[in-house]
Amino acid sequence: MASGVRPDDGRRAEGATAAPTGSCPPVEGVTDGVQDASPGTRGLQGDAARAVVALARCSGYDRLAVEAAVSAVLDASGWRPACGARVLVKPNLLRFQPGGLCCTHPEVVRAACVWLQARGVHVTVGDSPAFGTAQGVAARIGLADALAPLGLAVIQLDGPRQVEVADGGGGTTTIGVSRHALDADAILSVPRLKAHCQMRVTCAVKNLFGCVCGVRKALAHTTHGADTQVFGGLVADIFAALPPVAALCDAVTCMHVTGPAGGEPFDLGLMGASVSPAALDAVCCSVIGLDPSVVPLWGEMRRRGFPGTDPADMDYPLEGPSAFDGRGFVVPGVLKDVSFAPGVLLRSLCRRVLSSLRG
Repeated sequence: MASGVRPDDGRRAEGATAAPTGSCPPVEGVTDGVQDASPGTRGLQGDAARAVVALARCSGYDRLAVEAAVSAVLDASGWRPACGARVLVKPNLLRFQPGGLCCTHPEVVRAACVWLQARGVHVTVGDSPAFGTAQGVAARIGLADALAPLGLAVIQLDGPRQVEVADGGGGTTTIGVSRHALDADAILSVPRLKAHCQMRVTCAVKNLFGCVCGVRKALAHTTHGADTQVFGGLVADIFAALPPVAALCDAVTCMHVTGPAGGEPFDLGLMGASVSPAALDAVCCSVIGLDPSVVPLWGEMRRRGFPGTDPADMDYPLEGPSAFDGRGFVVPGVLKDVSFAPGVLLRSLCRRVLSSLRG
Protein backbone atom coordinates (compact mmCIF):
# COMPACT_ATOMS: atom_id res chain seq x y z
CA MET A 1 0.00 0.00 0.00
CA ALA A 2 1.32 3.39 -0.89
CA SER A 3 0.93 6.26 1.48
CA GLY A 4 1.98 9.85 1.10
CA VAL A 5 4.52 11.61 3.22
CA ARG A 6 3.73 15.00 4.62
CA PRO A 7 6.25 17.53 3.33
CA ASP A 8 8.01 19.40 6.11
CA ASP A 9 9.75 22.37 4.61
CA GLY A 10 8.87 24.83 7.35
CA ARG A 11 6.27 26.71 5.35
CA ARG A 12 2.82 27.46 6.75
CA ALA A 13 -0.52 28.03 5.17
CA GLU A 14 -1.13 31.59 4.09
CA GLY A 15 -4.47 33.31 3.79
CA ALA A 16 -7.27 34.09 6.18
CA THR A 17 -5.83 32.76 9.41
CA ALA A 18 -7.33 34.58 12.36
CA ALA A 19 -5.36 35.16 15.52
CA PRO A 20 -6.81 33.24 18.46
CA THR A 21 -9.23 35.18 20.62
CA GLY A 22 -8.64 33.23 23.82
CA SER A 23 -5.65 32.87 26.09
CA CYS A 24 -3.71 29.62 26.22
CA PRO A 25 -5.20 27.61 29.08
CA PRO A 26 -2.96 24.84 30.41
CA VAL A 27 -3.98 21.43 29.10
CA GLU A 28 -2.75 18.33 30.88
CA GLY A 29 -0.27 16.37 28.79
CA VAL A 30 0.09 19.02 26.11
CA THR A 31 3.16 21.14 25.47
CA ASP A 32 4.08 22.50 22.07
CA GLY A 33 2.63 21.45 18.73
CA VAL A 34 -0.55 19.40 18.50
CA GLN A 35 -1.62 16.71 20.90
CA ASP A 36 -1.94 13.35 19.16
CA ALA A 37 -4.78 12.33 21.45
CA SER A 38 -5.99 9.12 19.90
CA PRO A 39 -4.89 6.14 17.79
CA GLY A 40 -7.22 7.39 15.06
CA THR A 41 -5.63 10.79 14.75
CA ARG A 42 -3.01 9.82 12.16
CA GLY A 43 -5.11 7.26 10.38
CA LEU A 44 -2.82 4.24 10.09
CA GLN A 45 -0.94 4.80 13.33
CA GLY A 46 -2.20 3.72 16.71
CA ASP A 47 -2.38 1.04 19.36
CA ALA A 48 -5.06 -1.04 21.01
CA ALA A 49 -6.76 1.88 22.77
CA ARG A 50 -10.48 2.21 22.18
CA ALA A 51 -11.69 5.08 20.05
CA VAL A 52 -13.77 7.78 21.74
CA VAL A 53 -16.80 9.09 19.85
CA ALA A 54 -18.81 11.89 21.46
CA LEU A 55 -22.43 12.19 20.36
CA ALA A 56 -24.95 14.84 21.42
CA ARG A 57 -28.50 15.73 20.52
CA CYS A 58 -29.09 18.91 18.53
CA SER A 59 -32.57 19.50 17.18
CA GLY A 60 -31.85 22.40 14.84
CA TYR A 61 -29.44 25.11 13.76
CA ASP A 62 -30.20 27.77 16.35
CA ARG A 63 -26.85 29.42 17.09
CA LEU A 64 -26.85 28.85 20.84
CA ALA A 65 -27.99 25.25 20.49
CA VAL A 66 -25.31 24.50 17.91
CA GLU A 67 -22.58 26.16 19.97
CA ALA A 68 -23.59 24.12 23.01
CA ALA A 69 -23.67 20.82 21.09
CA VAL A 70 -20.38 21.46 19.26
CA SER A 71 -18.64 22.49 22.48
CA ALA A 72 -19.98 19.42 24.28
CA VAL A 73 -18.83 16.90 21.69
CA LEU A 74 -15.43 18.47 21.05
CA ASP A 75 -14.75 18.71 24.77
CA ALA A 76 -15.80 15.10 25.35
CA SER A 77 -13.91 13.76 22.31
CA GLY A 78 -10.56 14.32 23.98
CA TRP A 79 -9.16 16.38 21.10
CA ARG A 80 -6.81 19.02 22.48
CA PRO A 81 -5.03 21.05 19.79
CA ALA A 82 -2.18 22.92 21.42
CA CYS A 83 -2.33 26.65 21.98
CA GLY A 84 -0.82 28.42 18.98
CA ALA A 85 -1.35 25.45 16.68
CA ARG A 86 -2.44 26.13 13.10
CA VAL A 87 -5.64 24.20 12.43
CA LEU A 88 -7.38 23.93 9.07
CA VAL A 89 -11.15 23.68 9.46
CA LYS A 90 -12.33 21.74 6.39
CA PRO A 91 -16.10 21.96 5.80
CA ASN A 92 -17.87 20.39 2.84
CA LEU A 93 -18.54 23.22 0.38
CA LEU A 94 -19.51 21.01 -2.55
CA ARG A 95 -21.45 23.65 -4.45
CA PHE A 96 -24.28 26.11 -3.99
CA GLN A 97 -27.79 24.69 -4.19
CA PRO A 98 -30.96 26.26 -2.79
CA GLY A 99 -31.41 25.18 0.80
CA GLY A 100 -27.70 24.54 1.30
CA LEU A 101 -28.20 20.86 2.08
CA CYS A 102 -25.18 19.69 0.10
CA CYS A 103 -22.83 21.79 2.28
CA THR A 104 -21.97 21.72 5.97
CA HIS A 105 -24.28 24.14 7.80
CA PRO A 106 -22.58 27.51 8.42
CA GLU A 107 -23.52 27.54 12.11
CA VAL A 108 -21.67 24.26 12.69
CA VAL A 109 -18.52 25.59 11.00
CA ARG A 110 -18.77 28.84 12.95
CA ALA A 111 -19.19 27.03 16.28
CA ALA A 112 -16.12 24.89 15.59
CA CYS A 113 -14.08 28.04 14.90
CA VAL A 114 -15.34 29.69 18.09
CA TRP A 115 -14.30 26.61 20.11
CA LEU A 116 -10.84 26.58 18.53
CA GLN A 117 -10.18 30.30 18.88
CA ALA A 118 -11.14 30.17 22.56
CA ARG A 119 -8.31 27.68 23.02
CA GLY A 120 -5.68 29.90 21.45
CA VAL A 121 -5.63 28.13 18.09
CA HIS A 122 -4.87 29.87 14.78
CA VAL A 123 -7.78 28.93 12.52
CA THR A 124 -7.97 28.73 8.74
CA VAL A 125 -11.19 27.67 6.97
CA GLY A 126 -10.92 26.29 3.46
CA ASP A 127 -12.12 23.87 0.80
CA SER A 128 -11.72 23.13 -2.90
CA PRO A 129 -15.32 22.77 -4.14
CA ALA A 130 -16.36 20.56 -7.00
CA PHE A 131 -17.95 23.56 -8.72
CA GLY A 132 -17.19 27.22 -8.20
CA THR A 133 -14.76 28.68 -5.69
CA ALA A 134 -14.68 28.18 -1.94
CA GLN A 135 -15.22 31.91 -1.46
CA GLY A 136 -18.16 31.97 -3.86
CA VAL A 137 -19.91 28.98 -2.29
CA ALA A 138 -19.27 30.34 1.22
CA ALA A 139 -20.81 33.69 0.30
CA ARG A 140 -23.92 32.14 -1.22
CA ILE A 141 -24.69 29.75 1.66
CA GLY A 142 -24.11 32.37 4.38
CA LEU A 143 -20.83 30.99 5.71
CA ALA A 144 -18.85 34.11 4.83
CA ASP A 145 -21.21 36.27 6.89
CA ALA A 146 -21.13 33.81 9.79
CA LEU A 147 -17.33 33.84 9.95
CA ALA A 148 -16.67 37.54 9.36
CA PRO A 149 -17.20 38.62 13.02
CA LEU A 150 -14.56 36.04 14.00
CA GLY A 151 -12.00 37.64 11.68
CA LEU A 152 -12.13 34.67 9.32
CA ALA A 153 -12.68 34.35 5.59
CA VAL A 154 -12.85 31.10 3.63
CA ILE A 155 -9.86 30.32 1.40
CA GLN A 156 -9.45 28.14 -1.66
CA LEU A 157 -7.39 25.01 -0.98
CA ASP A 158 -4.91 25.60 -3.77
CA GLY A 159 -1.13 25.37 -4.06
CA PRO A 160 -0.85 21.68 -4.96
CA ARG A 161 2.01 19.54 -3.75
CA GLN A 162 2.47 16.03 -5.04
CA VAL A 163 1.61 13.23 -2.62
CA GLU A 164 2.29 9.58 -3.39
CA VAL A 165 -0.77 7.33 -3.69
CA ALA A 166 -1.50 3.88 -5.06
CA ASP A 167 -2.38 3.84 -8.76
CA GLY A 168 -4.80 0.90 -8.49
CA GLY A 169 -2.60 -1.37 -10.56
CA GLY A 170 0.00 -2.35 -8.00
CA GLY A 171 2.19 0.70 -8.51
CA THR A 172 2.18 4.27 -7.30
CA THR A 173 1.41 7.68 -8.72
CA THR A 174 1.01 11.17 -7.27
CA ILE A 175 -1.85 13.60 -6.74
CA GLY A 176 -1.82 17.32 -5.96
CA VAL A 177 -2.90 18.04 -2.37
CA SER A 178 -3.21 21.60 -1.13
CA ARG A 179 -0.27 23.07 0.76
CA HIS A 180 -2.79 24.64 3.16
CA ALA A 181 -3.74 21.14 4.28
CA LEU A 182 -0.24 19.67 4.28
CA ASP A 183 1.27 22.61 6.17
CA ALA A 184 -1.36 22.71 8.93
CA ASP A 185 -0.49 21.34 12.35
CA ALA A 186 -3.87 19.63 12.40
CA ILE A 187 -7.09 19.43 10.40
CA LEU A 188 -10.67 19.39 11.64
CA SER A 189 -12.88 17.67 9.07
CA VAL A 190 -16.40 19.12 9.35
CA PRO A 191 -18.72 17.26 6.95
CA ARG A 192 -22.46 16.91 6.72
CA LEU A 193 -23.61 13.28 6.77
CA LYS A 194 -24.91 12.55 3.26
CA ALA A 195 -26.05 9.73 1.05
CA HIS A 196 -23.83 9.39 -2.01
CA CYS A 197 -24.70 7.91 -5.37
CA GLN A 198 -21.18 6.50 -5.84
CA MET A 199 -20.02 5.71 -2.28
CA ARG A 200 -23.48 5.06 -0.71
CA VAL A 201 -22.81 7.40 2.22
CA THR A 202 -20.02 9.87 3.02
CA CYS A 203 -18.84 11.66 6.11
CA ALA A 204 -15.53 12.77 7.68
CA VAL A 205 -12.97 10.70 5.75
CA LYS A 206 -14.39 11.31 2.27
CA ASN A 207 -14.59 15.02 3.10
CA LEU A 208 -10.77 15.04 3.08
CA PHE A 209 -10.82 14.34 -0.66
CA GLY A 210 -11.59 18.07 -0.88
CA CYS A 211 -7.96 18.74 0.10
CA VAL A 212 -7.07 17.70 -3.46
CA CYS A 213 -6.76 20.83 -5.55
CA GLY A 214 -9.37 21.81 -8.13
CA VAL A 215 -9.70 19.79 -11.30
CA ARG A 216 -7.39 17.08 -9.97
CA LYS A 217 -10.39 15.58 -8.17
CA ALA A 218 -12.22 15.04 -11.46
CA LEU A 219 -9.09 13.56 -12.99
CA ALA A 220 -8.75 11.22 -10.00
CA HIS A 221 -12.27 9.95 -10.66
CA THR A 222 -11.11 9.09 -14.18
CA THR A 223 -7.86 7.38 -13.16
CA HIS A 224 -9.06 5.60 -9.99
CA GLY A 225 -12.80 5.28 -10.47
CA ALA A 226 -13.12 1.99 -12.32
CA ASP A 227 -13.41 0.19 -8.97
CA THR A 228 -14.91 1.57 -5.76
CA GLN A 229 -12.24 -0.20 -3.68
CA VAL A 230 -9.48 1.44 -5.72
CA PHE A 231 -11.10 4.84 -5.32
CA GLY A 232 -11.59 4.19 -1.61
CA GLY A 233 -7.91 3.31 -1.44
CA LEU A 234 -7.05 6.65 -3.02
CA VAL A 235 -9.05 8.50 -0.37
CA ALA A 236 -7.41 6.40 2.36
CA ASP A 237 -3.95 7.23 0.99
CA ILE A 238 -4.76 10.95 1.02
CA PHE A 239 -6.01 10.65 4.60
CA ALA A 240 -2.79 8.91 5.67
CA ALA A 241 -0.66 11.66 4.06
CA LEU A 242 -2.30 14.50 5.97
CA PRO A 243 -1.37 15.97 9.36
CA PRO A 244 -3.39 14.70 12.36
CA VAL A 245 -7.10 14.84 11.55
CA ALA A 246 -10.01 15.12 14.00
CA ALA A 247 -13.65 15.23 12.95
CA LEU A 248 -16.88 17.04 13.77
CA CYS A 249 -19.98 15.76 11.99
CA ASP A 250 -23.07 17.81 11.15
CA ALA A 251 -25.78 15.17 11.24
CA VAL A 252 -28.48 17.49 12.54
CA THR A 253 -30.21 17.53 9.17
CA CYS A 254 -28.61 15.04 6.81
CA MET A 255 -29.05 14.41 3.09
CA HIS A 256 -30.56 11.07 2.12
CA VAL A 257 -32.08 9.25 -0.90
CA THR A 258 -29.22 10.42 -3.12
CA GLY A 259 -26.18 12.66 -2.98
CA PRO A 260 -23.73 14.29 -2.73
CA ALA A 261 -26.19 16.86 -4.14
CA GLY A 262 -29.86 16.80 -5.00
CA GLY A 263 -30.93 14.63 -2.09
CA GLU A 264 -33.68 15.13 0.47
CA PRO A 265 -33.42 16.29 4.11
CA PHE A 266 -33.44 13.77 6.94
CA ASP A 267 -33.65 15.10 10.50
CA LEU A 268 -31.34 12.98 12.65
CA GLY A 269 -30.60 15.57 15.33
CA LEU A 270 -27.04 14.36 15.91
CA MET A 271 -23.78 16.21 16.45
CA GLY A 272 -20.69 14.04 16.71
CA ALA A 273 -16.95 14.42 17.21
CA SER A 274 -13.89 12.20 17.50
CA VAL A 275 -10.14 12.38 17.10
CA SER A 276 -10.64 9.42 14.75
CA PRO A 277 -12.53 10.35 11.56
CA ALA A 278 -12.81 6.65 10.73
CA ALA A 279 -14.48 5.97 14.07
CA LEU A 280 -16.95 8.82 13.67
CA ASP A 281 -17.82 7.60 10.16
CA ALA A 282 -18.36 4.07 11.41
CA VAL A 283 -20.70 5.23 14.18
CA CYS A 284 -22.71 7.49 11.86
CA CYS A 285 -23.11 4.64 9.38
CA SER A 286 -24.23 2.27 12.11
CA VAL A 287 -26.79 4.80 13.41
CA ILE A 288 -28.50 4.78 10.00
CA GLY A 289 -28.42 0.98 9.83
CA LEU A 290 -25.47 0.32 7.54
CA ASP A 291 -22.49 -2.02 7.84
CA PRO A 292 -19.03 -2.07 6.17
CA SER A 293 -20.10 -4.56 3.50
CA VAL A 294 -22.30 -1.93 1.83
CA VAL A 295 -20.17 1.21 2.39
CA PRO A 296 -17.09 0.97 0.12
CA LEU A 297 -14.90 3.48 1.96
CA TRP A 298 -15.75 2.07 5.42
CA GLY A 299 -14.97 -1.41 4.12
CA GLU A 300 -11.64 -0.24 2.69
CA MET A 301 -10.69 1.42 5.98
CA ARG A 302 -11.42 -1.83 7.83
CA ARG A 303 -9.50 -3.87 5.26
CA ARG A 304 -6.43 -1.71 5.81
CA GLY A 305 -6.68 -2.00 9.56
CA PHE A 306 -7.43 1.64 10.33
CA PRO A 307 -8.21 1.92 14.04
CA GLY A 308 -11.69 2.89 15.12
CA THR A 309 -13.79 1.17 12.46
CA ASP A 310 -15.84 -1.11 14.74
CA PRO A 311 -18.70 0.69 16.57
CA ALA A 312 -18.76 -2.10 19.16
CA ASP A 313 -15.18 -1.28 20.19
CA MET A 314 -15.65 2.38 21.10
CA ASP A 315 -16.32 4.51 24.12
CA TYR A 316 -19.24 6.96 24.17
CA PRO A 317 -18.76 9.61 26.88
CA LEU A 318 -22.07 11.34 26.10
CA GLU A 319 -24.97 9.74 24.20
CA GLY A 320 -24.72 6.28 22.70
CA PRO A 321 -25.72 5.43 19.10
CA SER A 322 -29.03 3.97 20.31
CA ALA A 323 -30.16 7.46 21.37
CA PHE A 324 -30.65 8.40 17.71
CA ASP A 325 -33.27 7.06 15.34
CA GLY A 326 -31.82 6.54 11.87
CA ARG A 327 -34.70 4.43 10.63
CA GLY A 328 -35.99 5.74 7.35
CA PHE A 329 -32.62 7.05 6.18
CA VAL A 330 -32.54 5.97 2.52
CA VAL A 331 -29.26 5.30 0.70
CA PRO A 332 -28.80 4.46 -3.00
CA GLY A 333 -29.34 0.78 -3.66
CA VAL A 334 -27.27 0.52 -6.85
CA LEU A 335 -24.16 2.68 -6.90
CA LYS A 336 -23.20 4.67 -9.97
CA ASP A 337 -19.79 4.23 -11.56
CA VAL A 338 -17.19 6.30 -9.70
CA SER A 339 -15.15 6.79 -12.86
CA PHE A 340 -15.63 9.71 -15.22
CA ALA A 341 -15.68 8.69 -18.88
CA PRO A 342 -14.01 11.23 -21.23
CA GLY A 343 -17.35 12.86 -22.09
CA VAL A 344 -18.37 13.08 -18.42
CA LEU A 345 -14.96 14.48 -17.53
CA LEU A 346 -15.23 17.14 -20.24
CA ARG A 347 -18.70 18.17 -19.07
CA SER A 348 -17.43 18.31 -15.50
CA LEU A 349 -14.54 20.55 -16.50
CA CYS A 350 -16.85 22.88 -18.44
CA ARG A 351 -19.26 23.13 -15.51
CA ARG A 352 -16.35 23.82 -13.18
CA VAL A 353 -15.13 26.68 -15.37
CA LEU A 354 -18.61 28.20 -15.64
CA SER A 355 -19.18 27.88 -11.88
CA SER A 356 -15.84 29.54 -11.17
CA LEU A 357 -16.69 32.44 -13.45
CA ARG A 358 -19.91 32.95 -11.50
CA GLY A 359 -18.01 32.85 -8.22
